[in-house]
Amino acid sequence: MLSKNKSKFVISLQKKKVRDEENLFVIEGDKMVREFLIAGIRLKILLAKPEFIGTLNSELLRFADDVEEVSFEELRQISTLKTPHNALAVVEIKEKKIVYDDIFKELCCALEYVQDPGNLGTIIRAAAWFGIKNIVCSPDCVDIYNPRVIQASMGAILNVNVFYSDLDAFLFEARNQNIPIFGTLLDGDPIYENPLGSKGIILLGNESKGVSHTLLKYVSNKIMIPRYSDAKYGIDSLNVGMAASIVFSEFRRR
Repeated sequence: MLSKNKSKFVISLQKKKVRDEENLFVIEGDKMVREFLIAGIRLKILLAKPEFIGTLNSELLRFADDVEEVSFEELRQISTLKTPHNALAVVEIKEKKIVYDDIFKELCCALEYVQDPGNLGTIIRAAAWFGIKNIVCSPDCVDIYNPRVIQASMGAILNVNVFYSDLDAFLFEARNQNIPIFGTLLDGDPIYENPLGSKGIILLGNESKGVSHTLLKYVSNKIMIPRYSDAKYGIDSLNVGMAASIVFSEFRRR
């Protein structure tokens, strides 16, 4: 039976302040928990229904420090989902140090003030799909370990490094090293007509405000996704997660 203290502890990790203090975050879902185990990521706590634990062999279970069988009702009480899955786990946050020179060698993404957890999760998932290994977020972006970000990313955080850094300093250094910076703007040139490359920085802005004037000065290539519809209402712009997927795809297509 799940203790009240452990239940309260897991629930408390829904708050960023507690995640930062404990250096832990929560993942949910059979598929995600299994993928973390297969990847050799150590789980501090694994709470799951008996039938899920029964599907794990000893090789996988050795990556879980504390394994406890729980009921559906117990999972429902600690889950952030309306309908919980069969497993939930607590994972240690691994500190990642940003090294500009390593990031500048490949195509990467920079995000300014992206607030919606679903958008960040979608962007991480798209980055993983298109082989973009690094995302640099401004400090005011939503926390990557927010439960809704984790859920939307569907385990893609196993394949993408997400850093939080001062984008002003990051882009300043990129410009000094002649790294192309592609800003996604409503008044940019159509991406399908723009000379793209295998490396550079794709800069995506806030959901409603776009790229700020503070960062606009660093943009070397202004790009946009052209609209082909003549509809007058309801589609003045694309969701930033959707836009990221289209932009990543076009870069890789080249």
